[in-house]
Amino acid sequence: MFSGNYNPSTADLIVVSTPYVPGYKITGVIGFTWGLIVRSRGLGGNVMAGLRTIAGGEIKEYTQMLDQSRYEALERLKQHAKGLGANAVVEVRFDSSEIGQTMSEVLAYGTAVIVQKDDSQSQPVSLK
Repeated sequence: MFSGNYNPSTADLIVVSTPYVPGYKITGVIGFTWGLIVRSRGLGGNVMAGLRTIAGGEIKEYTQMLDQSRYEALERLKQHAKGLGANAVVEVRFDSSEIGQTMSEVLAYGTAVIVQKDDSQSQPVSLK
């Protein structure tokens, strides 16, 4: 939905929601990394959203705001991880909450790691 600005400085950073990166091995764990943003919908947007709640359905003003906030939080996470010296972030998650009745906080977080390409043959997983 949100087509934000492309940030070439973090383009080579691998970001995954899994605890591993397929085809790579983790050679170092740097630690916790995050990106945080707090956004407020302007007065006009709040009025329009309030009117939409009367009829029910999706409140597009808030959907767009939260989508943009997630994108920005993820970009900030990537910048933070790069600043720590990571070339990947694993186990990325999002959390959100309200501050007061007009602001939303979105947090992207994960574990900053160092990975390197693993050319060894993959082994099947067995539960024997």
